[in-house]
Amino acid sequence: FDIPVSSSPAGEDKDINVKKLLLAAAALGMLCALPGCNNRSDEPLQKVGQQEKLQPMPQSWRGVVPCADCEGIETSLFLNQDGTWVMNEHYLKGAKSATFGSWGRWARTAEKLVLTDGRGEKRYFRVKGDRLEMLARDGSPIVSSNSYTLAPVKASLPTTPMAMRGMYIYSADVAMFTDCATGVRLPVDNTIALEEGYAAASRSSEKPVLLVIKGHLTLEPNPDSGAMETLLVPDGRGEFQAGKACAD
Repeated sequence: FDIPVSSSPAGEDKDINVKKLLLAAAALGMLCALPGCNNRSDEPLQKVGQQEKLQPMPQSWRGVVPCADCEGIETSLFLNQDGTWVMNEHYLKGAKSATFGSWGRWARTAEKLVLTDGRGEKRYFRVKGDRLEMLARDGSPIVSSNSYTLAPVKASLPTTPMAMRGMYIYSADVAMFTDCATGVRLPVDNTIALEEGYAAASRSSEKPVLLVIKGHLTLEPNPDSGAMETLLVPDGRGEFQAGKACAD
């Protein structure tokens, strides 16, 4: 049997095609009215008040910066992934050279690296490529013909002893130290002297006791996970202060 086929004049086909195009344009307009469609026009508004995306940074830098009463200060700065920093400053004075260590928490904005030490004092740097430039105490650029730049290096954390104060606890064969200044909780490379001092101060109650000690930090693999973590290494016996806390 023959199936009848209807035909439309060419003018009607054109009208149908025009209607289809109009309907498609209308649908696209409705979709673009939804949030996120007009990416280009919204982009300037989305960036207002937002900081530049942080880029990966080297872990350590070193350089010699000017010194008022010495030949220079050999400065090494280390940033740890846990948000802490360690700085080693070697004052070049011939036979009277001296080295000092400090540490604290770091934060980075789009323009500056901010270091806050245990006393709440801040130091500022700004990123210049893969280098760091030291800024003045108020965070402004230093106007000088001398170099205040630290270059990236590969080095381990310094072993210079630093004065530290925090709450120590020893439980289940694990020693932990919570620093009063930064709130950072660190595992301790424990010693017999610390265990005995803690037992006497805590009276075997397994409660945190305030500990004042000199020590340095090192990066070691966690015995369980294998991930690298910051470890406190004591440089001396330390002093336990029973009945006291960080606020005292």
